[in-house]
Amino acid sequence: MRVSAHLLASVREATLAGDTPPRAPRSVIGASWTRTIDHGVDPDVGGHNGLLSTDELEHRRQHSPLREILPVLREGLVSVAEAAWHIMVVTDADGRVLWRDGSSAVRKSADRLGFAEGASWAEEVVGTNAIGTALVARAPVQVHSAEHFVRTHHGWTCAAAPLHDPRDGRLLGVVDVSGPAASVHPATLSLVSSVARVAEGELRFRHWAAVDRLRSVSAPLLAGFDGRALVVDHNGWTAGVVGMTPTDRVPLPASVRAGEVFLPTLGLCSLEPLPGGWLIRVGGRDRTPAAGRVVLDVSRPHSWAVTVSGAAGSWAQQLSPRHAELLFVLAVHRSGRSAAQLAADLFGDAGRTVTVRAELSRLRRTLAGVLAHRPYRFADGVDVELLRPPRPTDLLPHSLAPAVLAARL
Repeated sequence: MRVSAHLLASVREATLAGDTPPRAPRSVIGASWTRTIDHGVDPDVGGHNGLLSTDELEHRRQHSPLREILPVLREGLVSVAEAAWHIMVVTDADGRVLWRDGSSAVRKSADRLGFAEGASWAEEVVGTNAIGTALVARAPVQVHSAEHFVRTHHGWTCAAAPLHDPRDGRLLGVVDVSGPAASVHPATLSLVSSVARVAEGELRFRHWAAVDRLRSVSAPLLAGFDGRALVVDHNGWTAGVVGMTPTDRVPLPASVRAGEVFLPTLGLCSLEPLPGGWLIRVGGRDRTPAAGRVVLDVSRPHSWAVTVSGAAGSWAQQLSPRHAELLFVLAVHRSGRSAAQLAADLFGDAGRTVTVRAELSRLRRTLAGVLAHRPYRFADGVDVELLRPPRPTDLLPHSLAPAVLAARL
């Protein structure tokens, strides 16, 4: 961050012109510039896809889990931001600005750039910036001066860290501290990252407190139960179990409704609503779904899902970045891959088979009957559809896996 603004501008100009820059941009910045160029963002003024309406902005605020940890974020960052003539910004997973706090003078400057509540700060709209790039990279990022792709942003410095839901690993959004480029400080990124981890810890504490409350409520219900059953919270985390081996979590469908449902890890079950969760009555012995259809959707840049359909109904699950990579490789190589081949596909190192086997063990617990092994593959008789993004460069943009990098070409 001590690199001069003049040098950064020279690097950007040479890169955009297709010339050899005086020095290479940082890898995270160079990769972001490439994506931004592919999106067709104007390097002089960027883009703008409109502000959210007041009603939509309020709806997103009320339904965002980040609302619960705003006090933690504000306590850790707002006073520092105000003292340094910066602002703190919190966005959702789409890059939409939900909240802003901090210096009123800097907020007015941000308004002139369109950096306002309800605006999109995703890479595909405004190019390389700490918020949009952190969403794609799934890692903390600081972007200074002319590292921003859009020229009108060169007077700014920004540091952002992603925020994840500890219950399911889902990306919730980003917390960012932004201000005048002249006020850049090398410790800002570390501060933002640390506060983000504290905020995620608060979410984790609230989650387990809720599970404990559900456990207390469900204990009398399960005590007299004859058969196999579990009580889980709305995210599938187990609060109580009877008549079967305990499991930490039951992957639930994306849309859960009372009644009969097929759960890949349990078979045919009956779900009944409880305050704060579900009672799952496990019925039948067959845990394997009839051969059916799998749709792997990696068409979006920030979220990925797998949907399993068959005679027992339809079931969908959001995927972590690693599991999205693994299923993508298996969808491309339908004949299957060995652990060593998958290690090379994901890490460029055929020796990392222990990591691969551990991840696939987790996946097979979720997708029982859908994934086979020796070699690892989708089970025989399962029809697999792979939904890719329209732009090859948007394929799992966070990923550095060799197999994914090759597929983007």
